[in-house]
Amino acid sequence: MAEPAGKRLKSSLPLCTAHRSSADGSRAKHNLPAAVEEALCGVSSLLWDGAYRLQALANVFEQDDVTLPRVASFFHQEALKQQDEAEAMLGYLAERGGNFCGKDIQRPSCEAVCAVLPALELLLLQLKEEVSVMVELSQMARDHGDPTTGHIVKSHFLVPRVDRLKLLGNLLTSARRVGCTNDQKGGFGEYILNELQEELTR
Repeated sequence: MAEPAGKRLKSSLPLCTAHRSSADGSRAKHNLPAAVEEALCGVSSLLWDGAYRLQALANVFEQDDVTLPRVASFFHQEALKQQDEAEAMLGYLAERGGNFCGKDIQRPSCEAVCAVLPALELLLLQLKEEVSVMVELSQMARDHGDPTTGHIVKSHFLVPRVDRLKLLGNLLTSARRVGCTNDQKGGFGEYILNELQEELTR
């Protein structure tokens, strides 16, 4: 049974408000419900936003007055993972015959972050938001009769984030133990974390 036109369930998913459904064009749709297509489009944009933010954080730790190369490398690697996942979601959307609208990516609001602890806390908030979104997207797909998307989202996007949350929890614990603070000037704790923390090189 087709869903009523224009009707949306209350959701915290980042839906694409200007979405052009593939049903409006000539592309063949492979049993992809319109609501799921729109949600995949919105979540893809969310992933691109996150990748841009992580790249901006990596650049912070490469500046001459900060210079924490392993911390910078860690955020570069996280940005690359995020980009790969955004591209994978776009690939899946295209494979199912859906459209990606795209949107202008705004400048990330993390210019004030100049220390390791607030950067890691920002990444933690981002990952928690993405985990919540992936859980809801997976459930929404199942509710709309699309278990394939539900499975793909869970296995390819949700599970890796749970593993990254565990790693990040360890990093935050270590950062606090060695004396990292929210002080924008940084300190010896940042140096110790940069030199000794094995998780930064994974």
